[in-house]
Amino acid sequence: MTAIERATAETPKKSASFSSFQYSGLKRLGRRNPFLRYGLPLISLTVFGSVGLAQLLQGSKDIAKVKDDQEWEIIEERKALSRTGPVNAYQPKNLSLEEELKALQEKVDINSYDYKRIPRPDEGKSAR
Repeated sequence: MTAIERATAETPKKSASFSSFQYSGLKRLGRRNPFLRYGLPLISLTVFGSVGLAQLLQGSKDIAKVKDDQEWEIIEERKALSRTGPVNAYQPKNLSLEEELKALQEKVDINSYDYKRIPRPDEGKSAR
């Protein structure tokens, strides 16, 4: 064998032995400490999953907020371009409870009323 053939033949053996050494060390470590084998991946998956979901939800909330702001701006521009404008857009009335009570008493007279009998469900079917 030449020197080149020996070098190429030895290189894969060294890398294979090195990777098998690392794998056997990890395998031994996993058998000794089951937390590293089962617990750590589960906890890391939970933590990174919640962080990822939080980022996705925050992004959708930001998009919804921008969309609402744009709609609000469109509504305000329409009010400004309307004939009455934003000055006359909202005019609250000054109401008092006494005025409301008087208006309600004028609508409804509680002293004159008639009793009306409500038919039972059985009576309505038998009459037909």
